[in-house]
Amino acid sequence: MLSVLKHLNYKAWFALAEFVDNSVQSYLASADALRAVEGPDFKLRVRIGLDPEHSRLEISDNAAGIALADFARAFRPAEIPPDRTGLSEFGMGMKAAACWFSDLWSVRTKALGDPVERTVRFDIEAIVSNRTEMLEVEERPAPPSEHYTIITLERLGAKFPQARTQKKLRDHLASIYRVFQRRGDLEILWGDEAEPLAHPEPAVLSAPPASALDAESVEWRKDIDVNFGEGRRIHGFAALRAEGSTTHAGFALFRRNRLIVGSDDETFRPLEIFGKLNSFRMQRLFGELHVEGFEVSHTKDGFKWHELEHSMLERLHDALEEEPLNLLRQAEQHRARLTRAAVQPAAKQATATVSAALESTAGPVLSAEPDSSALEQIVPSTPNRLAADPVAQRAVNILVDDHRWTINLRMTMDSDVDEWLRFADETVPQLFSEHDEHRLTVDVSLAHPFVERFIGPHNENIELILRFAAAIAVALARLQRGGVSSATPLHYINQLLRESLAGNLP
Repeated sequence: MLSVLKHLNYKAWFALAEFVDNSVQSYLASADALRAVEGPDFKLRVRIGLDPEHSRLEISDNAAGIALADFARAFRPAEIPPDRTGLSEFGMGMKAAACWFSDLWSVRTKALGDPVERTVRFDIEAIVSNRTEMLEVEERPAPPSEHYTIITLERLGAKFPQARTQKKLRDHLASIYRVFQRRGDLEILWGDEAEPLAHPEPAVLSAPPASALDAESVEWRKDIDVNFGEGRRIHGFAALRAEGSTTHAGFALFRRNRLIVGSDDETFRPLEIFGKLNSFRMQRLFGELHVEGFEVSHTKDGFKWHELEHSMLERLHDALEEEPLNLLRQAEQHRARLTRAAVQPAAKQATATVSAALESTAGPVLSAEPDSSALEQIVPSTPNRLAADPVAQRAVNILVDDHRWTINLRMTMDSDVDEWLRFADETVPQLFSEHDEHRLTVDVSLAHPFVERFIGPHNENIELILRFAAAIAVALARLQRGGVSSATPLHYINQLLRESLAGNLP
């Protein structure tokens, strides 16, 4: 059984969290005894040490240690603890996480009040090949007042966290144990750092309702309490962030004060509540919800909602919309006012970047005279000379100087088209009207380098690009109706966006 644990579907932070869970549970079960020895200000400290030279991790704590009476259960696979109401409920956490990280690991522990320190070593390859049923426990004398557990994971190889992964591990662990850290029970120390990990607390939006901007500002935070009966309940708070975040908005779901779903940048954002990926709810809505009466997966990274999942999301949605503090409506309608201080750094960066791009390449682009065939390509006489198979299209009718305009917006993926923007403007006589109809067909190429550079990793800027293109095309068509040629300016716009302002692809 130990040999297959390495194949569990763990994420590294949830595997590390199994060790912290054991430390926290040991502290909670023996808090009075620990304070009797260490004083009323005693605090649980868990340190995660890294030894890259030997590809080794060490997780140590100052909790109450593993008592001799618990040894057989603690180290036997799938031995369910007698008390399952805490953080150690499956009897697998430490063993599963240790085997997931490494085939070679050990536990050195000293229980409070016991005059003996004990060490158990696991070499999974040797255990499996030799069919070992019993492990020797090394013992040595130690002062009864000492108390600790040190878990050493060796020969981690590819699972040793590199610098970039370490940042994610730190942020996720701080997120998972924020409740214990917030109330002063726990400090998690990383490597040789003196300062414990800390989860940033986002500021809550204080603003008047978007539907009544002259009203007084209110704090957009409310308590949530949804009861499903039979001991099943979700309670906590929901709020709107003062500063939007596409990565850290969303809910964190806890069980027994330990986060299960929604740590750090992997927050819980169901479509039924948060809507589409680029919605304002996705950037503003957040909260902490404590879940009672629902089981969790054996890796403690998901809830088993069963048939109540739809009902849970529906009732949570209703609670968020409940007046007088409708968080969902405010999240959609609130718009932050730009301030000079907030926008200045980005504005300086943008002006520097665009200036450099224009300086390096814009001169030759504007110096080249376009030939007539190139101009006919971007403003052809009829729409049938544009792309044949658009990705999306939509037509709309407007009135301009009492003339009917039909504007057909189209987005294409034709890699053979060099221009970002093309349009065709034709006049169609009307049988029962003295005014002709103007039909404007606008093609925006999604295969253009400018779009590829700035559309965003989740295509979140596609509407912005279309709005910008539509404004240019309609404005140029209006000028053309007034006798001003639109082909030449559009040629230069397309060339600048391709040659000068597309930037380097990431």
